[in-house]
Order: sequence, then structure tokens, then C-alpha cells
Amino acid sequence: MKRVVIEMEGKRTHIISALVLNKPGVLQRVAGLFTRRGFNIDNITVGASEKDKFARMTIISQGDEKVLEQITKQLNKLIDVIKVRDLDPESTVKRELCLIKVHAPAERIRSEVIQYASIFRGRIIDVSSENLTIEITGTPDKIDALIDLLRGFGIKEIARTGPTAISRGIKTI
Repeated sequence: MKRVVIEMEGKRTHIISALVLNKPGVLQRVAGLFTRRGFNIDNITVGASEKDKFARMTIISQGDEKVLEQITKQLNKLIDVIKVRDLDPESTVKRELCLIKVHAPAERIRSEVIQYASIFRGRIIDVSSENLTIEITGTPDKIDALIDLLRGFGIKEIARTGPTAISRGIKTI
């Protein structure tokens, strides 16, 4: 029911890629812009880009086309923003990284957790006497599915990056 309402209102998830100067304060100015305009950031990832002195921000936000247009215009007004693009979900690769610490004190439990991690193409990256830590990358749905399976063992801690994205093919910003 909720999904139908969102589609009827013309809202959708936007994946915005912005090439910005890699210097202190840029993230704060971008976040401040969203705050001042009343736009919500569902997720934001920032990291060095393929070009020296630049970083790439991947911002995920909800809204209709008017909201997207306003976000794009306002981002382009910021001096530190070089280029902004709304990535087309059909031609975008989107992934998330998650670390999951699971309580696994007994050998039988460890074996099961390792099997689940393997099925989801996760890796065991840390082992202690009481816990296993799994690293998994993939879509948010894939990560959610593994987390649901591991809940019965006792999840101690979860750290998620949130999705980051890049366009397919040769088109870049």
C-alpha cells in the first residue's frame, strides 16, 4: 500500500553522484544545503575519486522530479562542487559493505555461521574465542537477508556503509 502511494506521488529514490573538491568542510556545506532546503539524506558516502584533489560523493535521497531538480541546482551553486549527476538506476552498479560480529562460542555454531557467510559470498575477517566477524558486500537486500539468518545466533554488532554507486559503461562525471 505504501509503495503505491509513493509511486502515485511521483517520488522515487535518487542516486546523486557529485564530483567535489577533496578538502575540509565540503561535506559540511553539502549536508547544510540539504538541511536548509528541508531535503533528507537517506545515505551519503564520500571517498577519493580517480582524479587528484577531487572526491566523489554518492548521495541517496527521496523525492519527486522537482525535488531532484532543486537538489541538483543547489549543489551546482556550491563553489566546491565540480559536477552533479542523477544516476539512472537501470545503468548503475550499487553496492554496500557490511561488517557483522556474531556470537559463536561453540564449534557447531561457528561452522553454521561460516556456511551462511560462504553462501552469501561473505568472508570471515576476524575470529576470537566468542565471536566471528563477517565482511559482506552486495545489495542492501542481500545484506539484510544474511543479517536475518544470523540473528538467531546473536548478532553483537553491525557496521554498514550504506550504498555507494557508479554508472555502468563509459559515461562518467
